[in-house]
Amino acid sequence: MAETNNNNKEKLEIVKDHTAMIHLLMLLSATLICYYNSLDCGFVFDDVSAIKENKDLRLGTPLPNLFSNDFWGTPMHKEQSHKSYRPLCVLTFRWNYAVGELDPWGYHLVNVLLHALVCILYYRVCLMFLSRTAGFVAALLFTVHPIHTEAVTGIVGRAELLSSIFFLSAFLSYAKCTRRHKETDWRYLISTVILVAVAMLCKEQGITVVAVCIVYEVFCVQKVKFVELLDMSRAILNSKIEVPDWLKVAACRLLCLCGSTMLLLMARMQIMGAKLPVFTQFDNPAAAAGFPARQLTFNYLLPLNFGLMLFPSTLLCDWTMGTVPLVETPLDSRNLATMVFYMGLFQACQFALLSTCSAARQMIMALSFLVFPFIPASNLFFPVGFVLAERVLYMPSMGLCMMLAIGWQRLTNDKKLKSLRSYAWAGLALLLLLHSTKTVMRNYDWKDEYTLFMSGLKVTQNNAKLYNNVGHALEARDRQLEALSYFRKAASVQPDDIGAFINIGRAYAAMKMYKEAESAYKKAMTLMPKVKPGQTYQTRIAPGYLSVYVNLANLISKNESRLEEAEALYRQAISMRSDMTQALINRGDVLIRLNRTRDAHESYRTALRYDDDNPDIYYNLAVVFVEQKQHAAALENFEKALQLDPHHRQSLLNSAVLIQETGNEALRPLAYQRLYHLLELEPGNEKAYFNLGILEMDDKDYKNAEMWFTKAIQEKPVFRSALFNIALLLSTELQSPLEAVPYLQQLLKHYPDHHKGLILLGDIYLNNMQDIDGAEKCFAKVLETDRNHAQARHNLCVVYVERGELARAERCLSSVLRIAPQEEYIRNHLGIVRAKINDLGTKSELDARHLNPTNGALKVEL
Repeated sequence: MAETNNNNKEKLEIVKDHTAMIHLLMLLSATLICYYNSLDCGFVFDDVSAIKENKDLRLGTPLPNLFSNDFWGTPMHKEQSHKSYRPLCVLTFRWNYAVGELDPWGYHLVNVLLHALVCILYYRVCLMFLSRTAGFVAALLFTVHPIHTEAVTGIVGRAELLSSIFFLSAFLSYAKCTRRHKETDWRYLISTVILVAVAMLCKEQGITVVAVCIVYEVFCVQKVKFVELLDMSRAILNSKIEVPDWLKVAACRLLCLCGSTMLLLMARMQIMGAKLPVFTQFDNPAAAAGFPARQLTFNYLLPLNFGLMLFPSTLLCDWTMGTVPLVETPLDSRNLATMVFYMGLFQACQFALLSTCSAARQMIMALSFLVFPFIPASNLFFPVGFVLAERVLYMPSMGLCMMLAIGWQRLTNDKKLKSLRSYAWAGLALLLLLHSTKTVMRNYDWKDEYTLFMSGLKVTQNNAKLYNNVGHALEARDRQLEALSYFRKAASVQPDDIGAFINIGRAYAAMKMYKEAESAYKKAMTLMPKVKPGQTYQTRIAPGYLSVYVNLANLISKNESRLEEAEALYRQAISMRSDMTQALINRGDVLIRLNRTRDAHESYRTALRYDDDNPDIYYNLAVVFVEQKQHAAALENFEKALQLDPHHRQSLLNSAVLIQETGNEALRPLAYQRLYHLLELEPGNEKAYFNLGILEMDDKDYKNAEMWFTKAIQEKPVFRSALFNIALLLSTELQSPLEAVPYLQQLLKHYPDHHKGLILLGDIYLNNMQDIDGAEKCFAKVLETDRNHAQARHNLCVVYVERGELARAERCLSSVLRIAPQEEYIRNHLGIVRAKINDLGTKSELDARHLNPTNGALKVEL
């Protein structure tokens, strides 16, 4: 009989394992079905800042930087930092970058796989409190829930995915350490603390698992009822009873866990510098509102978040600005939703804590998973940088799905509700179908930034940020006029939106409507907050808005007569924020144009104090040193720029040019290497082709030089220097002057006053084509713009000799000699002409070809 019972138990375990495997395969399949189309999506919204523009992902960035910078690559100590410290999440992005660089497919694949892992872990957690079927229902609801698209399809949502993995792992580990409720398995408790720390290093919400563990310890492990807990607490405080043994064990575990948590929080605050991030009123309008609007709005956001999880029909990537109008008075009808939510929460808590029903403890854990992970994003204890964000509902939805499964389990198992069983199954099937379909369709919205933000405008037309972002997406597609219309719409929706007017100005500038652009920038400047006594400017305005000064200065600096005005604007921006590096850099550029290289050098040095890992600053310093003829210092700064960014294109090009111009033979291979690397990054870079041609000319490899010049001209048919140098190369070194003529004609078509080109073409006309009239026109054309051009006047004298007008040639050469008395060749040619004039017997033998029109005076043009 005992053997039969053992066999039955073994068969039951096998069936359970088989069922669990089927459930896991179904969860994995559901994940792939719902998110397969997310693999075709690109980098959108916050992905751009966190991945494409984040230098911490680059393999050249030191790994320790990940642990001193925030999620976006900004040093934590800087005021601009969002204080979002998630180094382990950034580390996974870095691994993605190491494998596929900026191919979004790999990033999306990792997110989908991580979501599948979360679903499997969540299923294991559900089995601790629910039946196998009900646990699977909860996990399946979680897998397909549309609210998760932002966390899974949006790549930056990986922070939620990773944090959830370690959140659930920490909870499972704590459950193992309490298997014997009167004993503690310290191995699992230590692993719990480690997993909590890892969860927090993925995203801050991860630390809330500690609160869930406390609830689990009290109500599930020790099975204490809420009333008993109150009575026991009063009795212990009044010294009426001794502390029970089980409480000593539980308290020991919880003290270790809570103590470790406090240490983690202290370390986190230390990393933040004990400062909260600075947000604008547009990021979170309620945070800037007064009483009672602030309190009423923040409380209204609770039912709004819960409603999104319950009915995810209107999903939106950005809920900031005017999407959720402020609840300004107690008479606002939306306060009813707040009241209903709190009443429902109270009823759920009352049932969970006071009911003797078997589902009470299940409800306690469901509420714990729902409430605690949401607290950091609730705005109730400290403001956050958003009104509502769907991705932060990823963890709380675990609690909601568990609650739905508890309700579904009661409908299907309660004999009194047997008549509703078929409806429960049908309702579940319909809900799964609707949610799966919504998830798949929502993924298409995340395909690119245009589709994402346009989908947002279908939900709300009160969010100026959405209009601005649609405009940015259109700008990226070079649809400037359409972008301008969206920027204008943003300004009309939010008339005090400084960013909208900055965008309008930038769009006008891109369309070369500079007057309108300047007007838009000046309008943005009028919206800037006024300085208040005793209050620093940088704490009251987003650093990005000060870019209006930089943009306006950039615009007016296009006019050489307004450089001083532009420099003054840069100084004004710097006076408002001394660490505004872009203003410091651009001011340095303008100072170079004003020939104030010493001041430019100082401006760049100041920028380095605030941003010492910015390759652009080292590049600009190198340019200053080039202007000052300090070539060694210039090369040193080019090197520093390339150490920080090996793909810094301007440094690659200009360091190669400097090596060529200084004639440093030892570094010439490096110059070739950098130009080749630049062509790998940008295959159609005509400047790289041209400078390779110059290097080959210096090395006397004229055929290769001709090839590179030809490629440069193919990329840019109006490339002046390439056209002239290939003509010079053909006419001199390759002895093919007639092949040079089409290049010179093309050059003079676009640059009719190009003196060297005119002189070279006139030389070919005179010496190779015997076109004296053509040569005369070329030399005369030079003299139209420069009457004292000695070489052109000399060559015109040669034309007179060719025609036999010796007296005129003698007068011509005499006048040229007065202009350039230092030129020995002119003196020699004048002597020859005078000798021929005096020697009438041999006058007819005078041959103009003895007078070299160019006399080797033409040089390579860079």
